Amino acid sequence: MSFWRGSTVWVEDKENAWVEGEVFDVKNGTAVVNTAQGKRVTSPLGKLLPRDPEADHGGVDDMTKLIYLNEPGVLYNLSRRYALNEIYTYTGSILIAINPFTKLPHLYNEHMMEQYKGVQFGELSPHAFAIADAAYRAMMNQARSQSILVSGESGAGKTETTKLIMQYLTYVGGRTSGDDRSVEQQVLESNPLLEAFGNAKTVRNDNSSRFGKFVEIQFDGSGRICGAAIRTYLLERSRVVKITDPERNYHCFYQLCASVKEAEMYKLGHASNFHYLNQSNTYELDGRDNSHEFSKTRRAMDIVGISHYDQEAIFRILAAILHLGNVEFAPKKEHDSSEVKDERSNFHLKMAANLFMCDEKVLLSTLCFRYLKTHDGNIAKALDCSAAVASRDTLAKTVYARLFDWLVEKINKSIGQIECSRLMIGLLDIYGFECFKINSFEQFCINFANEKLQQHFNQHIFKMEQEEYTNEQINWSYIDFVDNQDILDLIEKKPVGIVSLLDEACMFPKATHDTFAMKLFQSFPTHPRLEKGKILKSDFSLSHYAGKVLYQTSFFLDKNRDYVVAEHWSLLSSSRCSFISRLFASVPEEPSRSSYKFSSVASRFKQQLQALMETLNSTEPHYVRCIKPNSSHCPRKFENRSVLHQLRCGGVLEAVRISLAGYPTRRTYSEFVDRFGILASEHKDQRLDEKTLTERILRKLQFKNFQLGKSKVFLRAGQIAILDARRMRY
Repeated sequence: MSFWRGSTVWVEDKENAWVEGEVFDVKNGTAVVNTAQGKRVTSPLGKLLPRDPEADHGGVDDMTKLIYLNEPGVLYNLSRRYALNEIYTYTGSILIAINPFTKLPHLYNEHMMEQYKGVQFGELSPHAFAIADAAYRAMMNQARSQSILVSGESGAGKTETTKLIMQYLTYVGGRTSGDDRSVEQQVLESNPLLEAFGNAKTVRNDNSSRFGKFVEIQFDGSGRICGAAIRTYLLERSRVVKITDPERNYHCFYQLCASVKEAEMYKLGHASNFHYLNQSNTYELDGRDNSHEFSKTRRAMDIVGISHYDQEAIFRILAAILHLGNVEFAPKKEHDSSEVKDERSNFHLKMAANLFMCDEKVLLSTLCFRYLKTHDGNIAKALDCSAAVASRDTLAKTVYARLFDWLVEKINKSIGQIECSRLMIGLLDIYGFECFKINSFEQFCINFANEKLQQHFNQHIFKMEQEEYTNEQINWSYIDFVDNQDILDLIEKKPVGIVSLLDEACMFPKATHDTFAMKLFQSFPTHPRLEKGKILKSDFSLSHYAGKVLYQTSFFLDKNRDYVVAEHWSLLSSSRCSFISRLFASVPEEPSRSSYKFSSVASRFKQQLQALMETLNSTEPHYVRCIKPNSSHCPRKFENRSVLHQLRCGGVLEAVRISLAGYPTRRTYSEFVDRFGILASEHKDQRLDEKTLTERILRKLQFKNFQLGKSKVFLRAGQIAILDARRMRY
């Protein structure tokens, strides 16, 4: 790329990522640039990118309309539109949705839904309803199932966007029915229920989904909703027992503590009374009343048909978990054994047993002992205080996870999944790529999922590129496509992928995170995507599509071990509460010696992901990338560096990269002639069609590698900059 004095450019900036500039001077491969902020900076020519000085100040509604499709062009286009409350922008068929952090009711009313109904995609302004309508029309016209993949980091607005898409689909495909519990209402009403039990406040988001969700909305032959099914992925079980300030546990616990009748009945009081909630000092959320939210959760339970008996049992279980968390242990006189610490702990143990409706002594025994099988029968091995606490927390996590799974099953049964339905639109609301100061097992699983989805995304974008070239009858066969199969093999390939090595370590009692890391580096001494940690040798970093992430392995083994404790199941399956005993009806098969059975979280997640990918591959995908514009949740505030990072993580810039591999600039012949006709003024009196005139201009400038399609000219990277430079001289 050549630049000279007067060239309009983008130059890198520490604070703003990129700023506008104009080249003042060029010497020895370095440019002196005057920036829009009034500074004069120097930059290597290779680090400058061309800028369109005639770019619309309001931005363009589709990034493919940008003259220069590059990183700063994309960033500033989004920034300009966001400043005007234009929160939606297309990149081809991908919708980018920027969280406005304010209510925009005029965008989502029934009138707006009617506007988008049946309209050709791209004719109206970008909108979540347009994506939903495109999916619905494609399903009806092609008789093929569709999927809409909504991604983004916590707080970017994924869940709200998914709700809006669901709202639109129920508008165009809803049944007219006097039934108060129609399918579409139950699908929508399942959201507050799943949010109460699956969402929590995190550092980045007051209502963060701590699980992945795939909703299949099923349609009959006439396009009416006839059923639905919800699948969930990787609920963050550890949150039930461990939180950090200023985060919260799952919403349902605080709602229950703020209820009047139930809180008194189950002897709860304020949330600060409980260890599982008071590890953080945050109990309230801005703009949310826990008591009011409890009523909404009750209403959602009614809608999906949960009986009042089962509702009471659910709240008993939540209360029991809270009381269980307050049971503390003290060492007994015997070596490595423990007992209930004091009267306060005894009270909470008694309350937990009463609420679980099980024997108090048996409950205590399951917490303080582990049972081993021998030839002479079962032997009870006493647990020390830390092991008893771990057993207590395992029980709490197991009960909560079983309850969450039951709720999902109940919603599915209530809504009704139609097995013979051939058409569906799947909505995937899943955690985006994560990279924090401390990245543990959860981030590893989340980023593994995102690598899988990124490969699917890349393949789809590349296919769309091929279709565009085919439709325009131009040659595309030489364009390379680089995917991320190598890192997926590193993570999941048997027998020596990271997941397999982790499972192997978890099955050896003496294995530690250090021995796991050592085996990992021995197995992959020179893998280009894997590096050792610089400070701790047990840490490892992976070069993901969105950037490098350093993982701390300290708790990898603990978090991957999903122990099924036979005594816990036996205790609760004999509960006098039929709801609880049904939850634990199928006692897991015991291993040969220990009553603790190892189950791999990562392997189960890998299987779920594989099933999800098979479903997605059988559908036509549509993509929504949600962006969080700032970390302070303020409207009209746009933080360039943060947004740029999210564009990389969401694969938007990867889509741009795939476009750059071919012909990033495509212009209709009339657009091209309007802008560059001045370069062939000698032909102005000749009656040439626009395609011929376009070719004459390009031949005159001795361009190569361009292609002329049926309706557009396709230019290689950098060619438009040369045309602009020539045009400036006229």
